[in-house]
Amino acid sequence: MACFWTSDRSTKKLEAQGNMSSIAAYYNGKSILVTGATGFMGKVLVEKLLRSSPDVKTIYILVRPKAGQSMQERVVDMVKCKVFDRVREEWPDFQEKIKPINAELTQPNLAIAPEDVQELLSEVNVVFHCAATVRFDEPLKHALLLNVMGTQQLLVLARQMQKLEAFIHLSTAYANCNRRYIEEVVYPPPVEPKKLFDLVEWMDESLIKEITPKLIRDWPNTYTFTKALTEYLVQQEKGNLNAAIIRPSIVGASWQEPFPGWVDNFNGTSGLLIAAGKGIIRTIKCDTGAVADIIPVDVAINLTLAAGWYTAVHRPKSLLVYHCTTGGINPFCWGEMEYYAMSTYKRNPLEKAFRIPSANMTSSYLMYQYWTAVSHKAPAFLYDLYLRLTGRKPRMMKIFNRLHKSMTLFEYFTSRTWEWSSENTNMLMNQLSPKDKKVFCFDVRQLHWSEYIENFCLGTKKYVLNEDMAGIPAAKQHLRKLRNIQYALNTTLLVIIWRIFIARSQMAQNIWYFVVNLCYKFLNYFRASSTLGH
Repeated sequence: MACFWTSDRSTKKLEAQGNMSSIAAYYNGKSILVTGATGFMGKVLVEKLLRSSPDVKTIYILVRPKAGQSMQERVVDMVKCKVFDRVREEWPDFQEKIKPINAELTQPNLAIAPEDVQELLSEVNVVFHCAATVRFDEPLKHALLLNVMGTQQLLVLARQMQKLEAFIHLSTAYANCNRRYIEEVVYPPPVEPKKLFDLVEWMDESLIKEITPKLIRDWPNTYTFTKALTEYLVQQEKGNLNAAIIRPSIVGASWQEPFPGWVDNFNGTSGLLIAAGKGIIRTIKCDTGAVADIIPVDVAINLTLAAGWYTAVHRPKSLLVYHCTTGGINPFCWGEMEYYAMSTYKRNPLEKAFRIPSANMTSSYLMYQYWTAVSHKAPAFLYDLYLRLTGRKPRMMKIFNRLHKSMTLFEYFTSRTWEWSSENTNMLMNQLSPKDKKVFCFDVRQLHWSEYIENFCLGTKKYVLNEDMAGIPAAKQHLRKLRNIQYALNTTLLVIIWRIFIARSQMAQNIWYFVVNLCYKFLNYFRASSTLGH
């Protein structure tokens, strides 16, 4: 990809003229509002905007204080993130383009200060709404506040923006996962969002929790349910806004940009990969033949930016929905994922692994329960017992229980395959010039899964766990020690089983003594050979 920032700004602009994609050129001079900018997808969106459109006027980001951090502290942490390293090299003062706005999506009028509201209303050209809670087990009331009511508040603000050209909402391909074939349309929800708002407003939290399964019906969790409600709300309340909805599937590490394998969190697939790479989990309930519909984060962001350009420039008559998936175009199964991931972690092991990386995927409930007891609970219990005996705090059972909960929530998506239509996405791709297709690539037919999964696994090592690749020899040595310990334990267990349960007859004892005597003779032979050799 071409770089447009040099030490000489005027030279840079001359070089960029005539060599820039139509999409990148569109965002130059524009003021962009991004919600969820401190999140995984939000950071990639901001980075790509800064790198591809160097003359973007301002990127406003809505930020709230969180986990004891002020808005300013969260922004400082964000710009220090490794995802901005390429931008930092080309333009060290890139953060000057980013203007944080203190906001809270769950509060009336987003709790934005009046002077900031006026600036947004008079300046913003494009809104990218990425903010949402992505927790599958989020209490329904909180999920409604963040995902649905927060979007409603943002739409109220957006409809007043004087220069707004496009409103782009990031949803999920699983918003309608209760259907097997999903079209690029907004489906009517099972209940009107406003009626649900009224219901949860006065109802006690414990009562809401009790009736949540009935309210969400055949949706697997509050996340997908509230995303479906939000899409309907955007369609109903967008007014005269030029709007579009992007539906990515399971968002994974980057494919190419800003560098292969970048990922910064333990959510979803990356958390399971790390747990398997560490040897903490050995079995997963999953249909190995089901499609693992993973979409690289940079592909999702390229499609989002392209849709923003198309919505603003071509002004479609109706709201368009774009599916950002791989299953129907370049399918890849969970069984293949297991193979590529385990082979990568054995060649490039994670540091201080609990056990040798190994994963067993099964769709059988009984087999899953068996392997969970044998491969997870028993080793975790024994390790915690060892920690107690050595005066340390037990932790492995706690880690396993947390992982087991995550795997249970994720199981719905690893045991099914969906079909998504892609007419709008194909139409958008056809609207792109050759330069646009290169700079804002979202053609997943070019994706090689073996290479991508290897980079994904290496990304979890380098960017999530912050492990140095120079430490791989030491990590391999650690795996060899674990392998020797495993052989010793297995041998000891076999001996105990033989002595207690099998060696009751005279014949069994004779066989036992014969094997031991044979082993002793072999040892003496090799010892004698070694002595003669010296």
